[in-house]
Amino acid sequence: MPSLTPLHETYCRWDDTPPSQADLLEGFAQLLTTPTQNLYGLMHDIQTELLSSLLAIDEQRAQRLQRSCIIHQFNHLVYDLLKKYGSRFLAPCLRHILQHYPHMRDKALSPIAQEALSILNGIAGDYFLLQQNPLALPMVLYDHYGAIQKGDVGGRVVIFVHGLCMSHRYWSNHGYEGIGERLLAQRDYNTMLYLNYNTGRRISANGRSLSNLLEDLIERNPRIQSIDLIGHSMGGLVCRSALFYGKQDLKHWFHRSQNLICIGSPHHGAALERFGFRLQERLGRFPLVKIARHVVNFRSNGILDLRYGSVRDDDWEHLSIRIGSMDDSRKPAPLPAHINTFLVAGTMEFKKIKTKTLSIIGDYLVSVKSALGEHPNPRFNLNVPDAHKAVFYGLNHFEIQYHSSVAEQITRWLYPNPELPEQNFLHRHVVDLGIYELESLLEMQGED
Repeated sequence: MPSLTPLHETYCRWDDTPPSQADLLEGFAQLLTTPTQNLYGLMHDIQTELLSSLLAIDEQRAQRLQRSCIIHQFNHLVYDLLKKYGSRFLAPCLRHILQHYPHMRDKALSPIAQEALSILNGIAGDYFLLQQNPLALPMVLYDHYGAIQKGDVGGRVVIFVHGLCMSHRYWSNHGYEGIGERLLAQRDYNTMLYLNYNTGRRISANGRSLSNLLEDLIERNPRIQSIDLIGHSMGGLVCRSALFYGKQDLKHWFHRSQNLICIGSPHHGAALERFGFRLQERLGRFPLVKIARHVVNFRSNGILDLRYGSVRDDDWEHLSIRIGSMDDSRKPAPLPAHINTFLVAGTMEFKKIKTKTLSIIGDYLVSVKSALGEHPNPRFNLNVPDAHKAVFYGLNHFEIQYHSSVAEQITRWLYPNPELPEQNFLHRHVVDLGIYELESLLEMQGED
């Protein structure tokens, strides 16, 4: 087989600026000119599986048959087609567009393209980094109005960290104003900043990067008095990882951090990732489904870290396997003693209608116990007091980060009002959204 085409060496974007329209075109051009070993490995596995199953022969004989004249010529034909239409036609067309429209390097991506790229990074962002592909998202802070943070900031700073395959734009929607708006309304001297990052990277790698970014932020802005971290889903784990390495590396920002809020974060793993891992493990035992087993394995290292909620480098750096049995081998990552930690969980259960199935799936992705940091092993239990926990019934994983009830609770936690003693009760509240909405609907129908 001909040698693989090397990376395009005349174009590279390695700075802290978000991808432009030109980066998007060049990124796809690089994908077309860099045939992945995974693609050829998958094609090889498909052929081996089909031959061994249909001809009732073992894998070694199937592989010898693959090296026969007809199949060998077929492989060459597939390679030539990919090279001809990908490397020699489509990629040059994309680069031809860049040459004729150089202003695309200064054009930002549309919101839809940004969201699509965030999803791609969640699935394959680690691969983009490995290939030095400009599709890889850098870690960038945005202000409350969607612009890259550049000006001076001071006072109390709140950093929002999104979850897997999401972006900084996911903290509000058309129906709710979002947590940032609620917090901004509490006092004048505070700042909301929104992190955007490559969620396909290792959580611990993003944690280290966030720690370094926050250190740079306070060095450029000495008037910052305190830092609060709010993370949704994977974002909560990235915040915990940043605190872990901020303490370990003696970062100055660490001592200015005051509050950590995790919303639907899988502190002890996400059931869906473990299900995918078990499915991947079981599929290889049945004929003609090894192909699906390898397809299931096409997921980023960031997703793999969600299996048990890994936030440290040594949770994964000595483990080379992706396929096969692997137990929870995490190392403890206790919360800093000076940080006020608050945990929010969602569940599709209703307060008056509870089932074992809904209890397991939690908010569809994360169970209540995992989101609340509760673990039978004391080494992993986050030991957050009950007054700093809240469970929202009838609220799923994809709306919990901007729901008005969650925003209200977080506001009460971060900005307590001593003149309202009843707030102490609200710290322990459980919002039964599903039953409330159902009863309200029935009342409206009765009035009609």
